[in-house]
Amino acid sequence: MHSSLAVTIEGVPLGLAAVKFWTRKKFKGTAALKKKINPTRIPIEKKESVRWLETLKQSTQLLDHPGRRIHIGDRESDIYELFCAAQEIGTHFLIRICVDRLAGDGDHTIADEMDEVAVKGLHRIEVRDSNGDPDQAVLEIRYRKIRVLPPIGRPWRSTYVRVSRR
Repeated sequence: MHSSLAVTIEGVPLGLAAVKFWTRKKFKGTAALKKKINPTRIPIEKKESVRWLETLKQSTQLLDHPGRRIHIGDRESDIYELFCAAQEIGTHFLIRICVDRLAGDGDHTIADEMDEVAVKGLHRIEVRDSNGDPDQAVLEIRYRKIRVLPPIGRPWRSTYVRVSRR
């Protein structure tokens, strides 16, 4: 099950805005295919990742006012097609980047641009080390709008999306 939880700005849960059920049988052979073919060349519709797009669309339709919504995802949601879908719908997203994509005019990456951005804030969180002992991690908060280019080999290579990296 892949779900989208709606919460207020204050963090009060409102309930599930979208739910997607799937079975791995439907995507059987995808892992083996990835060993032979670059995964970026497999259409999103043939990957489990399509659930991110489906729940984005479902939750946006249910909640109306897409410009007032921010969809938050983990590194697994770092999917170029998701960026395009959010831009097309007119909604917003915040994700933890997994892929250091080409940015700007294609002569540098997202990480290169973010190295130039000053830290806007710090956030401390409690974590556990490999022994289970408490520790603390300090997260740097940085953001800016970035022109992100699509993966190489995609049919829409000439398009791009603007994202804010945090």
